[in-house]
Amino acid sequence: MSGRLSGRSALVTGASRGLGRATAELLAAEGCAVAVVDLKAHWAEATVEAIKAAGGQAVAIGADVSDRAALGGALEATAAQFGRLDVLVNNAMWNRYEPIAAITEETMERMLGVGFKAVVWGIQAAAPIMQRTGGGSIVNIASVSALLGIPNALLYCGVKAAVAGLTRSAAAELGAVGVRVNAIAPSTVDTEGVRAVVSAEKMQSRIDQTPMRRLGTPDDIARAVRYLACEDSSFVTGQVLTVDGGLATSFS
Repeated sequence: MSGRLSGRSALVTGASRGLGRATAELLAAEGCAVAVVDLKAHWAEATVEAIKAAGGQAVAIGADVSDRAALGGALEATAAQFGRLDVLVNNAMWNRYEPIAAITEETMERMLGVGFKAVVWGIQAAAPIMQRTGGGSIVNIASVSALLGIPNALLYCGVKAAVAGLTRSAAAELGAVGVRVNAIAPSTVDTEGVRAVVSAEKMQSRIDQTPMRRLGTPDDIARAVRYLACEDSSFVTGQVLTVDGGLATSFS
């Protein structure tokens, strides 16, 4: 397949569904070979099959992204399979909305592991692999929750704020070796996973507060990732791109 990412390869975490799947499919449509990563390899098979059916190239990899060795191994395997690694999308997240008083150590560890540690381990492992072929692009999925105060979302807001901060630090450190690091901060994205944890009333409230009067879609976020992954953004690094229909400018 030809496109803006022809001859490149990418690894997308949490890519079995939602915006991770949409991102993997769009990158593949642009000619990128994609490693589709989720906790269990068979969870990723549907995404891989869809990419292949459309004429793209993809492989499913099972890995616990919060495990440093497992994620590093997945990145090395991707480079070995496709001959290079050009793009890493740190998308995986595990989330629970609950009051501050209800937070447990187990919830804390899971959210920090998947939402924060995995991003650190991914950047750490991907950067030297990307350097072998002249550099690459790392895109972290943050959230407008990093910018707003949202009740019953202390850990989520904290984790996503940390992702925004480490994005800037990594960009400052890795720019000299050709590795760009950016983040995307979506508002609520209309996915099956979000609908499972956010009530219909809350969803409508977020639509009402968004100037564009709709929720984001997985494709909205995937297109932003594509921009940061390809040469269109070759002089862009250290940025947190808000993709939220204007919500962060008008939230109340």
